[in-house]
Amino acid sequence: MIVFLLNTALIARFQKLIAKSPLPTQSTQKSIDDSPIRFTYQSIDFKLDSCETPERHAPETMAGGVAVFDYNNDGKLDIFFANGADIKALQKTSPKYYNRLFENDGKGHFTDVTEKAGLKGTGYDIGVAIGDYDNDGYEDIFVTGVYRNTLYHNNGDGTFTDVNKESGIGQSLGKAWGAMAADVNNDGNMDLFVSNDTVTNFLFLNRGDGRFREAGLEAGVAYSADGRPRSGMGVDAADYDQDGWMDLCLTNVDHEMYSLYHNSHDETFTDEAVANGIASNTVLMSGWGLKFFDFDNDGNTDLFVANGHPDDTIEKRFTNIHYREKLLLFRNVGGSFQHSLENVSAQGGPVFEESFSARGLAVGDFDNDGAIDVLISNNNDAPLLLRNVAA
Repeated sequence: MIVFLLNTALIARFQKLIAKSPLPTQSTQKSIDDSPIRFTYQSIDFKLDSCETPERHAPETMAGGVAVFDYNNDGKLDIFFANGADIKALQKTSPKYYNRLFENDGKGHFTDVTEKAGLKGTGYDIGVAIGDYDNDGYEDIFVTGVYRNTLYHNNGDGTFTDVNKESGIGQSLGKAWGAMAADVNNDGNMDLFVSNDTVTNFLFLNRGDGRFREAGLEAGVAYSADGRPRSGMGVDAADYDQDGWMDLCLTNVDHEMYSLYHNSHDETFTDEAVANGIASNTVLMSGWGLKFFDFDNDGNTDLFVANGHPDDTIEKRFTNIHYREKLLLFRNVGGSFQHSLENVSAQGGPVFEESFSARGLAVGDFDNDGAIDVLISNNNDAPLLLRNVAA
């Protein structure tokens, strides 16, 4: 499905229509009516709580993972939010810190089914990835957190079970922020790529027997091109150059640049961010949620990134770096790693002119109207659901 409509003369604009906003003027209304794609704001009964304190502990601005998936196979897209915890205990000592699973009724309403599903969580959780790791037809949940990642097996009856020990996931301890699930070696099994903060990133290769092997270092995705650990945050995967193999994208904190990893077809990857323009456009940004999809329907996979600096006091020390940052939209102008990604954010419409303390990002057709919607979680603020109401 087309999320944005682009051609050489026009890039379709996001329109964020918030009910509390003033009524548009005649000229503004005409612009909105003429836009081929529009989005309206819809609230969800959830507020991310990262337990901010005067001490400014590192994880306090890190939480905010969000995923969209059909957890019960009823054909409707549901929502999972990762949440924080008591920062001193690193435990969910209050219901306000619970992770949340919202079931979609298909009519625009979401019901909290977290406790029934067994997904409250226990520690300080950050990111989330979705995938059917055991090929049983039900999507499972992988949650990253401070000192502990958790793999939840979908039991197929609306409940989930923690399988950290059985899967071997629990043996690898890092400082994980983002995660994604994809088959990177074309063996038919879902693998996991996990970004870590200032330590090696993880690539968990699925053995096919319910267990995983960590292979980040040998795959070339553990460190930067010069061998240094970075503040890895958001991750996604897509077959960017249409060669039949899944490639990876990784966001980092400012001055570290983002990475675009090309799959070499042998369980190794090469970082092509500099050649593709990603690096130069993100050197002063801090990225979190990101998603590959073809927004202009030209057959090439494009990229959407939600940004926001992890330190809400950063502007006291730097004039060119901001806590709230703008969204980024990249158009794939070639479909090959020998071509560049064009930053078209400035042409993307009003929502790209605003700044957010964004964390998680997910896309999906929430109301089954055939148009893809965008969901963004914001640190210590309500999530932003951009509903596509294109005619």
